[in-house]
Amino acid sequence: MPIVSMFLGIIIRMYNNGEHNPPHFHAAYQGYNGIFNMEGELIEGEMPKRQIKFIAAWAELHKDELLANWELAINEQPLYKIAPLR
Repeated sequence: MPIVSMFLGIIIRMYNNGEHNPPHFHAAYQGYNGIFNMEGELIEGEMPKRQIKFIAAWAELHKDELLANWELAINEQPLYKIAPLR
């Protein structure tokens, strides 16, 4: 699963093998794993509250890029890197 961004110890990934709906991305942090919708809401898994806030802020800033990557993913195309949260 390609890494699309990394920040504050959080790794953001998306599959690019004809991914299934609804649009989402995966986040990992120190043994925690979660699936987030494009609004940055945790929809599956576990993640510390502080990291959820960071991920939500990042997703809000990069929603258009996430959606563009989603389109690439469902068409099995290479994904673009997305800038980290600073």
